[in-house]
Amino acid sequence: MSKKLLFLFVFIVFSFVLLNIKYYEFELSEKDIDSSLIGLTIDGSSVTTFPSNTSGYAIDDIQCDKGASGVWDYKNWGLKIRNVTQSRTKCQINFVSRYSESILNGTDPVLKEGLIPVTIENDGTVRKASLGWEWYDYETKRWANAVILNNETEVYYDGDVIPEEKIESYFVWIPRYKYKIFDMGNYEGLTSITNKQQMIEVIFGTDTTTDTSSSCASPLVSGVSGTCSVGKFMTHPAFLSFGTNGMWVGKFETGYKGATTTSEAQKNENNPNKIQIKPNVYSWRGIQVANAYLSSYNYKREMDSHMMKNTEWGAVAYLQHSRYGSHRNIRINNNASYLTGYAAVKEPTCGRVHTTTTNEECNKYENTSWGKDGGYTVNYFHSNSVLASTTGNYSGVFDMSGGSWDMVMGVMLDSSNTTPCSGRNETFNSGFNGPYCEVTGFKTNGISFPTNQKYYDIYPHAPYDILFTRRILGDATGELGPFGNDWRASSWYGNVAQHIWKGYPWFIRGGLLEFGKASGIFAFQQYNGSNDSLFAFRIVLSF
Repeated sequence: MSKKLLFLFVFIVFSFVLLNIKYYEFELSEKDIDSSLIGLTIDGSSVTTFPSNTSGYAIDDIQCDKGASGVWDYKNWGLKIRNVTQSRTKCQINFVSRYSESILNGTDPVLKEGLIPVTIENDGTVRKASLGWEWYDYETKRWANAVILNNETEVYYDGDVIPEEKIESYFVWIPRYKYKIFDMGNYEGLTSITNKQQMIEVIFGTDTTTDTSSSCASPLVSGVSGTCSVGKFMTHPAFLSFGTNGMWVGKFETGYKGATTTSEAQKNENNPNKIQIKPNVYSWRGIQVANAYLSSYNYKREMDSHMMKNTEWGAVAYLQHSRYGSHRNIRINNNASYLTGYAAVKEPTCGRVHTTTTNEECNKYENTSWGKDGGYTVNYFHSNSVLASTTGNYSGVFDMSGGSWDMVMGVMLDSSNTTPCSGRNETFNSGFNGPYCEVTGFKTNGISFPTNQKYYDIYPHAPYDILFTRRILGDATGELGPFGNDWRASSWYGNVAQHIWKGYPWFIRGGLLEFGKASGIFAFQQYNGSNDSLFAFRIVLSF
C-alpha cells in the first residue's frame, strides 16, 4: 500500500474512534489503485488502470465491502468511497461501454459539463442516470432527458434522486433524423378539405443524403440544394443549420425564476439569469421577441443556447407524430394561471370562437394555485399530465398545445424580399431593427438581427395570410395542408392554420389555453412581435 493510502486509512480509523464521526467520504484517483483495495473490469475483463474519461466507457456498478459504498465522480474522473468504517475496505468497479441505441444510428445524446443525464420515473421523480445504463429508448418512446442544476457545483451520483427544488431547467434530446415527405405544401387559399393527419415516417441518422438516387433538401436552407418530391426522404432542416447530431429542447415553456404570481412573470427584459425551464412555474410572457432571443442566447453560451426557431418546432412536431412519439393529438395545457406542464382533464371537443372566447363545457379552462390541481386541469406531477407530453409519458416535451402561444424565430422578409421585418409598425414590433411590414418606416433604436442566420428562419413576403406555399419543408406549416375554408380550424386535428403576412410577420406556435381543439402542436399563426401577456418562448441547446 502506498504511504498516501495508508495515511488515509489510519486517519479514518482515528477519526471514528476519537471523534465519533459516523460518515466519511474520500476520493481515490488512478495513482492510488492497489489491487488489494480496488478491483477493475471493463466490459467484463479485468484491468489495472482506469479507462480515460474520453474512452467512451461509463460505470455499470460499484460494489464495496464492509458496509461502504462507492460512487464515480465523472467531473474529476475518480472514485469516491462513502461510509468507510473499517480499514482495508475493498471496492470492485465495473466499467462498460456507454449505452447507445442502434436505431439512432449515431445520433445518441451529446452532453456537456453542467448538463446532467437523468431518468424520470412514472411519478415524475428525477434520478441521475449512469451513461452505462439504458437511460433512454426511442423505440419504446422514452426520449433522453437532462437537467441543469440551480447550483452546478452540487454533485449527484448514478441512481441518486435529484430533488425538484434543486433543478433549474429540464431538456429533452431530439435526435437528428430524416423524414419521408408526405406533402409538398404548395397551397394557396383555402379549400373544403381538412384533417389530413397521418403518421410521419422518420429515420434517425447523421447522413444528409436523403434518397438513394438523388439528394433532397429544403430550397430555403442555406448551402443545401436538391430536388424534393413526395415519397423522398429529407434530412430535417432544423439539424442542418447547426450541423449537429441532435438538439436539446426545453421540456417546458420558459419560466420566470422567482415569480410567485402570474403577473410577476410578465417582464419585457433581457435577463438570462431569470430563466428556468421546469414544471409548475409561471410561464415568462409579456416579452418582445428581441428580448426573448437575447435572454435565450445569453443563457448558456457554451451550449449555443438560443430561442427556438420555427423549423425546430417542426422537428419536435414531426417526431411526435412518428412511431417514436405519441402520434396522436396531445392534450392541451388549459391552466389559466399560465403554469407550465399542466394538462386538461378532458379532451376539448370545441374550439375558440373567432370574436370572443367563453369557458364552455366543451372547452374548459381554469386558474389554479401554484402546482395545485383544479377540477378541469392537473399539474405535472399528476399521472394524467403525460397526456400533454409528446411521448405520452414523462420523457417527452410539454406545453406544445395551449398554455401561452410560443413565439419562435421565424420571420417574414419585407416587400423587396431582402430584409427581415421588425414588426407591424412603430408600436407593434419585435424590438429588432428592420423595416415595418405594414407601414412605411424602419426601426433603428432596437437591436440588430443575429449576424448568423442559423438563429432564425426567413420567409418570403406576402400581402395576406393564406399563401401557404411559403413554407419551409419541415416547419409543420404548409405541408399540413390543404387547409379548410376556415383557418381557425383547418390544420391537423382542427388546429389553427394562419401563415405570416405583412401585418403580422412573426410566427407563433401551439395555440392558447382557451382555444380548445384549435390549439395543438400543429397550430401556427401570425404575430407582430411585440410584448404581450399571451406570448411566451422556448429555449434550444445545439452543440
